[in-house]
Amino acid sequence: MEKLPSLYLSRRGLIGTIGTLALAAVARPSSAADSLISFDELYGKFGVLGLEFSDKVKRLAGEGISMKGFMAPPLKAEAQFFVLTEVPMSLCPFCSSDADWPDNIVVVYLLEKQTFVQSRQTIEVRGTLEYGSWTDPETGFVSLLRIRQAEYSVV
Repeated sequence: MEKLPSLYLSRRGLIGTIGTLALAAVARPSSAADSLISFDELYGKFGVLGLEFSDKVKRLAGEGISMKGFMAPPLKAEAQFFVLTEVPMSLCPFCSSDADWPDNIVVVYLLEKQTFVQSRQTIEVRGTLEYGSWTDPETGFVSLLRIRQAEYSVV
């Protein structure tokens, strides 16, 4: 008879532990490593209004992501942002409106200034994903996709 309460407590302890682990997994903040996104995953389709964002972009908006690409030459050396491109570029793909927005670039706003790298070096950017048309009030730069509070490293 004495084994029954100890078995009951063990089951209760096991159920409690499983519940705690499940809660910890749900409450764990997403890390950039969990949310890798590629240029091929940015847009779902081309509709009557132009490019439409993919479900993955919509789902990851406001979340920490990681993305690999190339740094386009910055507009000025002291800028705290740059354009991440799918392929190396010799000129910055600066856009005057979101109607001209290429489907293979993302604007990156850095947490703090970093030394820019050569345009042919692959980099990995980590930060918070945003989508939708937005005009930077300081530069007038128009973007459809942005990674904010970002940092990068050479891969």
